[in-house]
Amino acid sequence: MALIRLTSPHAHGPMSTQRVMQNVLLATVPGIIVLTHFFGYGTLVNLLWGSLVALACEALALKLRRRPLGFYLKDCSALVTAFLLCIALPPYSPWWLIAIGIASAILLAKQLYGGLGYNPFNPAMAGYVILLISFPVQMTSWAPPLGQGEMPSLLQALQACFTPGQYDGVTMATPLDVLKQNNSLLIEDLWQQNPQFGLFAGVGWEWANLAFLAGGAWLLYQRIFTWHAPVAMLVSLSLLAALFYDGGSSASGGSPLFHLFSGATMFGAFFIVTDPVTSAVSLRGRLIYGALIGALVYVIRVRGNYPDAVAFAVLIMNFAAPFIDYYTQPRTYGHSKRGEK
Repeated sequence: MALIRLTSPHAHGPMSTQRVMQNVLLATVPGIIVLTHFFGYGTLVNLLWGSLVALACEALALKLRRRPLGFYLKDCSALVTAFLLCIALPPYSPWWLIAIGIASAILLAKQLYGGLGYNPFNPAMAGYVILLISFPVQMTSWAPPLGQGEMPSLLQALQACFTPGQYDGVTMATPLDVLKQNNSLLIEDLWQQNPQFGLFAGVGWEWANLAFLAGGAWLLYQRIFTWHAPVAMLVSLSLLAALFYDGGSSASGGSPLFHLFSGATMFGAFFIVTDPVTSAVSLRGRLIYGALIGALVYVIRVRGNYPDAVAFAVLIMNFAAPFIDYYTQPRTYGHSKRGEK
């Protein structure tokens, strides 16, 4: 009897690691444009300097490990780490802050564990948390958005990065930080006294989150990741914010719209939570993983010591990802469920 010889349909296109990373970089462009429009050239300077430091750190680690430089540098994973971290950093950050964060992400959180595919924690978020704990003043020094202060020029942005002692920039608390520190004003009065709050989530932040949502939707259309983790995170965060929203008292933690479109919500949902290396693998696991991250983001924002909590929530759930996968792995075809005889 002649047998039909067919190959398994595992792949539908040439989606290599390099192609995936390039798509992620491309998807960040709308968010970068919006951040640059509302906060000036600081984000672009952060990205340029951070990318150079990331490539240098990656090359150094590969050299010490005796790995081929060209093969690993071309996968663009170091650039993705640099972009994700530098986007999260305040514009006009000093060069040494960016360098420490990038070096921590590439050398400690990635290469120390064996490189791409072996790191248990998201490198960009690990570098961000190291900086936030070590240098809280610099990490909370955000420039005022467009219309709330003088927009620095490109020359001033370069000066702020490479000669920070010669640059005296104006900083402003983010809407998340202002809301967290509020203990006496109604939300309506708080909005009137702080013009940077914008319509519902902060001038610039609303559009930046919409831009990262658009970039994430494009990645989803390209099938770079599945919808399970980001949608579960956003739904979980929205439900908790709606459940505990009291209408706008001085003790309010913020409305669902405020939590969805302020801070790094959309950026975290579509560019951080979806990291295939450090997140859960099974589809049910991704739902649980994303939902728990959304819950942690809300709890830390409202009850914790830090106004934005995406990095902490992601790192905590990176710990739990193997545990989630163990209990949500699908049943092998032809075998009974666990406990059945």
